[in-house]
Amino acid sequence: MKRTINTEDSLLFRDTVGEVRPVAKNRVFQPRKKPRPVPRFREADETSTLRDMLSDHYEPAEQDNDELFYLKPGIQQRTLKKLRRGQIHLDAELDLHGMIVPVARAAVVEFLHECQRRHIQCARIIHGKGLGSRNRGPVLKIKLGSWLRQHEEVLAYCPARHNDGGAGAVYVLLKR
Repeated sequence: MKRTINTEDSLLFRDTVGEVRPVAKNRVFQPRKKPRPVPRFREADETSTLRDMLSDHYEPAEQDNDELFYLKPGIQQRTLKKLRRGQIHLDAELDLHGMIVPVARAAVVEFLHECQRRHIQCARIIHGKGLGSRNRGPVLKIKLGSWLRQHEEVLAYCPARHNDGGAGAVYVLLKR
């Protein structure tokens, strides 16, 4: 059924609308949202502060050089058991194989900073067993233990399970 428009209604419509011009472009372009600013100077400052905080001369009396275990005061022992059993999902990994101490320290600082930025809860750091260190033993293993204890974001760490590196790696539990 075709509807016809009354001429009186058509004139009323044209009077109301007024002069009509054709649209040149029939698309609307939304301005792009500006990306959030990246605080580069603050991040660089935090990184340098963290690098300065991790000293090679930190030697706590209770540190055991054979096994890397640490549980921050106030954290439940059950949390360390879950970490040791591998029941907390690993979200990141750092491999320190072949690095000398200054390079490894910078890598650990940067890795912990990145984990904090990405809200990672559990990570694995592979330090190796020190077989290439000749008579000095596992140098990075001992240093890593002291570096992790100095970092305020580290809640606990322990040796990894055998299939995740065993005595050559640690699981690190971090604040979210």
